[in-house]
Formats: sequence, C-alpha cells, structure tokens
Amino acid sequence: MEYSAATNNLPLIGDPAPQFKALTTQGPIDFPKDYKHKWVILFSHPADFTPVCTTEFMTFATMQEDFKALNCALIGLSIDSHFSHIAWLRTIKEKIEYKGMKNVEVNFPVIADLKMEVAKAFGMLQPSASDTQAVRAVFIMDPKSKVRAILYYPLSNGRNMEEIKRLLTAMQRSDAHQIATPANWQPGEDVIVPPPGSCGAAKDRMDQSGKDIHCLDWFLCLKKDPGK
Repeated sequence: MEYSAATNNLPLIGDPAPQFKALTTQGPIDFPKDYKHKWVILFSHPADFTPVCTTEFMTFATMQEDFKALNCALIGLSIDSHFSHIAWLRTIKEKIEYKGMKNVEVNFPVIADLKMEVAKAFGMLQPSASDTQAVRAVFIMDPKSKVRAILYYPLSNGRNMEEIKRLLTAMQRSDAHQIATPANWQPGEDVIVPPPGSCGAAKDRMDQSGKDIHCLDWFLCLKKDPGK
C-alpha cells in the first residue's frame, strides 16, 4: 500500500509511511528519499510560541546527538508558517532557559504545514481536540520507511523524550537480535527470548535454563542484553 500527502488514509504500525515534500527551517525535504537507511522520528506540536512545545523542542534539541548516534533523524511539524518557526526557534536560543538548558539551537528541520497536508496524511489532526492544531503525535519510522511506533499525547501534556529514545533503542535491539524487551526495560537489562513453538522445544528450553538463559517458566525466558 502506498500513501501520499493527498490521501486521508492514516498510517498504522507496519504500513509504509506517507511520502511528502515540505519546506522546513533547514530547507526543503523529500521524505523518505532524503532519509534512506535512517530511522526517523516525526513529531507534531500544536503551535509555535506555546510553553509546552517550547520545553519539548529544547529537550529534543539537547538530545539530538543521542538520536544521531542511534542512526535516527528528528523532524518537527506544526501548522504554522515558516517565518513563525524561524522567529520561535530564535527566541528559544536567545531568551529561554529551562532546567539548565539555555542557548539551545534547534538544528533539526521543522515543517511549515499551513495547508495541513502532512498533518492530515499522518492523522495528526483530531477534531475533538482541535480543528486547527496538530495533537502531540510521534511517528517512528525504520530505515525501510515503515511505521514502527505511534504515540499520541493530548495538547496539554508534554512528551517524555527519554521514553521515545528508550523505545527506539528497544526496537533496534529487537530487530538486530530477534528478541523482545520486558516492561520498563532499559538498555543493559535482560531481554526476552522468543517462546518455543513446540512441546519438545519447550522442554529443551527448560532443560537449558540456568546456562545462557534464565526461565521463569517455559514461555518466559530471559538472557543478557546482546547489545550491551
């Protein structure tokens, strides 16, 4: 299935991400063409010059190198003009200090989406919340431009960027090592081995417990984080 910014279909986990071209604070971008072989986090915010959004952008900007180290690019979006974005980002750098962050320069691209084409393609507009503002949506796309995770937050509450980074790390670990991660998993902690597919395999798994893996029962076995 292929999407474009003109469709009303909303991407779901596993779908190809909608394709789009847009003007940003870092120049024009062509997605996904410009992001081959990279993970991408596309996140929307309701409006420029708003307090919650300002804290989010400052936090994302200070973590940009962390995401870059994970082969992940950041892209912001709101239904504001290109000039509004520039003025807001300059204000953040020149005037705002928050939680020890100051002189913060936002170097990732921020999309000017006045026609709401990208926001509509990604389902960032939810009429019950607002007709003219994008909710706090987060889409994580993998290097094949497939949607891998979707997070929605209400307009009033800021996102946890450390959780977004943790989720990205967990998905990368799962892809690389065919494992799963348990609740509240953090890098370096034990990971889950996929459950066996037969009775014989289940018995073998239990017999192996205590060696390279530790089984709480046949269906729930853990091993050390292979990416540590």
